[in-house]
Amino acid sequence: MDEIVAEFIKRTILKIPMTEMMTTLRAWDFLSENQLQSVNFRKRKESLVHDLVLLCEEKNLSVSDAALLDIIYTQFHRHQKVWDVFQMTKEPGEDIDLFDMKQFKTSFKKILQRALKNVSVTFRDAEENAVWIRIAWGTQYKKPNQYKPTYVVYYSQTPYAFISSSQLRSSIPLLGQALTIASKHHQIVKMDFRSRYLDSLKAIVFKQYNQTFETHNATTPLQERSVGLDINMDSRIIHENRIEKDRVQRVTQEIFGDYPQPRLEFAQYKLETKFKSDLNRGILAERKEPLRCLVKFSSPNLLEALKSLAPAGIADAPLSPLLTCIPQKRMNYFKIKDK
Repeated sequence: MDEIVAEFIKRTILKIPMTEMMTTLRAWDFLSENQLQSVNFRKRKESLVHDLVLLCEEKNLSVSDAALLDIIYTQFHRHQKVWDVFQMTKEPGEDIDLFDMKQFKTSFKKILQRALKNVSVTFRDAEENAVWIRIAWGTQYKKPNQYKPTYVVYYSQTPYAFISSSQLRSSIPLLGQALTIASKHHQIVKMDFRSRYLDSLKAIVFKQYNQTFETHNATTPLQERSVGLDINMDSRIIHENRIEKDRVQRVTQEIFGDYPQPRLEFAQYKLETKFKSDLNRGILAERKEPLRCLVKFSSPNLLEALKSLAPAGIADAPLSPLLTCIPQKRMNYFKIKDK
């Protein structure tokens, strides 16, 4: 094990929280249980990492082995990445081929290596026929940079792939080409849909809403406002309030359902519309160019926050379709223009 690999595995282990160290290393399955038991996990982290690196050196650890541990760490901390959704399509009338995961991996790796001399590709199978792919990019003259990899989560026999946002945007076309050819599709496009919460993106794309979602930094949803009613208030007003409250609850449930909402942090609306006024005068009314502005709604759990607005009395029910259509349209980037 050379110095480059030793530094790579050292940095990777240092990222792992002490409370997750044993679980992560067991999932890695590179060091035996006897080797793990021989290590004192109560040491200071720096000393512990030194001992673990020595054990890895004894087993002649490779770059691929270290990259696999990095994938496992990323799987446990997937919310630290920002994920973009990509959708692939086949030619009209094209038959659906039987999917072979081994063939997919071989083809994907070959396409990248033919196009780029220095590239490192590592795979790890996951649940629901998914495969996690880690790509470390190099150049024709530089070795792969193991500290700025791109991650891909591809669900076999589906047209969807989830790709971590990368500073190396120039690599995306090649990555898309490899995915398209290896999965036997014809074209790939980036959807206007991204989030840190990979499980929520997956649930929306595959329409699997009724489940428990990631709860990192979760906040308590807005509670319904309590309205102080005079004890002598007209019973007819109380009845009307109750009818309206029931209507709001019914409409909200029809739109959002009665299950926890997938977690998204924001929705962004880019407006490019001409100014409209009944008065038909003024500087803005005479402007031929459309007005441009950006509106962004942010929340630790945007869909739950939107769901709670009407019941809390903050907004009318139903909410605007521009806010409620996010799961159905599978997007949280919108561009609004004049019809």
